[in-house]
Amino acid sequence: MRERLPRLLIRGYLAIFFIYLFLPLVIMSAATFNASRFPTVTPWQGTTLAWFAALWADGAMWQALRTSIVIGLGVIALSLPVGLAAALLLGSVHARARSLLYGLMVSPLLMPGVIIGISTLIFWQRFGVQGGILLTVLAQSSFIIAYVMLMVTARLQRFDRTLEEAALDLGASHLQVFRHITLPYLRPTLLAAALVAFLQSFENYNTTLFVRGIENTLTVYIATKVRIGITPAVNALGLVLIALTLAAALVYELHRRRAGAEEGKAGEGKAGEGTAQALADAPAPARLATVPGD
Repeated sequence: MRERLPRLLIRGYLAIFFIYLFLPLVIMSAATFNASRFPTVTPWQGTTLAWFAALWADGAMWQALRTSIVIGLGVIALSLPVGLAAALLLGSVHARARSLLYGLMVSPLLMPGVIIGISTLIFWQRFGVQGGILLTVLAQSSFIIAYVMLMVTARLQRFDRTLEEAALDLGASHLQVFRHITLPYLRPTLLAAALVAFLQSFENYNTTLFVRGIENTLTVYIATKVRIGITPAVNALGLVLIALTLAAALVYELHRRRAGAEEGKAGEGKAGEGTAQALADAPAPARLATVPGD
């Protein structure tokens, strides 16, 4: 009984954890098919698909979604190179300077989004930049860059610097070393950082509210709808986004497994070719020694 108790506690904890994590999503998805004008599952007034039609007809919501996607892509385009450069800079300076620079680069993460939004608006208005998509990209990137920098820095800590030194000794330029050695090593982290940057931008509200100008992002649009009366059409949009996310994750996982299987077969083929080549290059007595039964 004492041996089974920890297992039962762990299973119970995991069950509660996943229920807490996924139950709101299940309720939101179920409310999409309820005929009620309000996003709820009780009372159930009948099953309907009308809210998907309402979602399709809501032009303002689609425009807000397009604006959020454009801003997210702009944040990726700005945050990735700047965050990468910041991480490379941290890895090349002295330890004392590294601590100071690290603190400065991480500090935007500690500031409230409201402060970042207001300060960005006041600063860029001096240069004639008004609220809109460009200013929203600049405001969001000011703290999302720190996420990219942290992810790339963590990856660089496991990087073997002797590879770069060997390439430089063989006559490669610093640009060639970066393109052919450093960048391929960082590619998985950069892809993950791009995804994190997009999601951070897509869900941001506090900073975006002050710098958006007359543009509406999806989070601001939904918040406005909550004040004037939200409908299950928003739930339908959430269900569509969940389905797209699951589909993308499934495609990625299948691609990853297929690539791993192909790499395994390629590795076995190269190992066999290497063994055959080694036997062909070996002296005759050594080749005879490998023949079974001799």
